[in-house]
Amino acid sequence: MFVALEEARAVAVRALQRLGLDAAEADATAGHLLDCELRGLHYAGLARILSIADRLAKTPEPPRPIEVVRETGVSALLDGGDKLGYLVGRRATELAIDKAEANGIALVGAHNTYYTGMLSYYAEMATRRDLVVLIASNATPWVAPHGGNEARFGTNPMCFGFPSTGSPVIWDIGTSEIIHAQAVLAGRLGQSLPSGVAYDAAGAPTTDPVAALGGAFTPWGGHKGSGLAIVVQLLGTLAGSPILPGELTDFGFLIIALRPDLLRSTEDFKRDVRGYADAIRGTRPVRADSPVRMPFDRSAAQREETLARGGFEVPEPVLAAVRAL
Repeated sequence: MFVALEEARAVAVRALQRLGLDAAEADATAGHLLDCELRGLHYAGLARILSIADRLAKTPEPPRPIEVVRETGVSALLDGGDKLGYLVGRRATELAIDKAEANGIALVGAHNTYYTGMLSYYAEMATRRDLVVLIASNATPWVAPHGGNEARFGTNPMCFGFPSTGSPVIWDIGTSEIIHAQAVLAGRLGQSLPSGVAYDAAGAPTTDPVAALGGAFTPWGGHKGSGLAIVVQLLGTLAGSPILPGELTDFGFLIIALRPDLLRSTEDFKRDVRGYADAIRGTRPVRADSPVRMPFDRSAAQREETLARGGFEVPEPVLAAVRAL
């Protein structure tokens, strides 16, 4: 079902406020969710509001204010107070940007949160301020390590961002074959998962999203992706999360931001980033009809196309359920 951008944002904001977010929190969260929709990542867009509602319905205590519990000139640790990760991640990123601009480099960690969203959203915030950034976020163990079929780490995205005289270079990946939101949305819509991406609770391969949510997903990239996921899990632990966070609770979020001029001219670096991106895109393709892309090219192009259309398609059951909130 096609929904116009203004209507989608208004519906999202109203639903989030009904779930207890204040006006500013609802607006910031809706902006993040709508950016997912603009980029074609529908499982992480409006449908996520339903998952937020499910999670809040199971939470006996209201969230507390985000609190800085440890701080230096170049670092900070935040207790998210069990607030939604879109808010905690944004606060951590803003703090990292401020500290990096003032002191050249910043390390900010946050814990006691959930649903941190697209890390590339935060990377764009930093690269717009001419900062290089590394971000990692761990999560509930939903993914089995390579060679196993029991969950031991989260879907664990990691992201790098580099400013450029053109579009920024951003690489944002999850370290599992599918992410939690994809399985949840498939379950809501009565769809099956692809084969080879999940196990049920007994360790048998499954395409049933409900069974997969009770079992484990497979890691992306075999032993290499599994290794990256382990690294992200430990970076989240550095940010204060437990080694195995509970179900949708106490995720860890870590961001490192730095000014290029710690090492060289920022403008020279940005020109080199653009030149290298152009060289990658100019690579002779294996197939003439499939040019070589940089990371984030597809996502950025999809966003421009969706903005030009003025809206996007949403499964009718999802939109109806969000409106019902």
